[in-house]
Amino acid sequence: MAGPATTPYVTLNSGHNMPVLGLGTFALCQPPDLVSVFVQAIKLGYRHFDTSPVYGSERPLGFAIAEAIRRGLIQSRDEVFITSKLWCTDADPELVLPALQNSLSDLGLEYLDLYLVHWPIRVNSGEYKVMYGKEDLLPIDMRGVWKAMEECHSLGLVRSIGVSNLSTKKLSDLLSYCTIPPAVNQVEMSVTWSQPKLTELCKKHGIYITAWGPLGTYGEIWGSNLIMENPTLEYIASIRGKTVAQVALRWLYKQKVTMIVKSFNKERMKENLQIFDWKLTKEEVKLIAKIPQQRRYQGNEFMSPSGPYKTIDELWDGEI
Repeated sequence: MAGPATTPYVTLNSGHNMPVLGLGTFALCQPPDLVSVFVQAIKLGYRHFDTSPVYGSERPLGFAIAEAIRRGLIQSRDEVFITSKLWCTDADPELVLPALQNSLSDLGLEYLDLYLVHWPIRVNSGEYKVMYGKEDLLPIDMRGVWKAMEECHSLGLVRSIGVSNLSTKKLSDLLSYCTIPPAVNQVEMSVTWSQPKLTELCKKHGIYITAWGPLGTYGEIWGSNLIMENPTLEYIASIRGKTVAQVALRWLYKQKVTMIVKSFNKERMKENLQIFDWKLTKEEVKLIAKIPQQRRYQGNEFMSPSGPYKTIDELWDGEI
């Protein structure tokens, strides 16, 4: 019987290694036994897991890590790379450390490998949920929040810190005052939203992009079939004997970015790991470059006449 798949690593600017491909843990309709799903993922070869308090997956992920160690699938916690995030409700300098401590408690871990500021926004509510009232949306003190993130790093509670959903401008602003630069910017990126401007900035400063939604969050209510039913990708997949998902993920790997995939189906989880032992041809890359570009997730729920972002353009600083 074949052993678990192996995933390449990249070295972050913090000096720590991160697996190129990780498993996302968010879904509106979660399976009844997430612990078993995550144990199965570890058995298949996943060593990077992406979570957040708002996902409701931190506690089952922690149980799964403990179970995987008990069963000998991994020898220690150090064999897995765990990313979690600071949700908008805690995006306040005074709340960063308590939020991190709560995540560590739910995960049953002593440290996180990577901790991200989830969104450049503050929400005036203590409840972890996806949608909030317009009156709850507040500006974020990013300078103060990042200083608190740096303090968490200094305490040894996180090995690397980063951000998520920051535009080129917002990331540039952060770089102008940070002491510890972000190791990662986790953003929407795929064959249909390639982010060339942001990619150039991140490469210049040694920041890795981690692509969320690389397959279009297919099946979610805000998802899209632009990737999984794209005729160019279907054509390439058919002549190469690959799945559309494998072609889309392999293209991202060629861009030298990391990625988070989300599937709780065993066969699809296995297929998504099988992208590292083959390459796209130059002709195939040229075909993919012609795919029309469109940001799938706009962030409309963060728009408010009285909030920090009154238009989509303000949230993404024109990168729409």
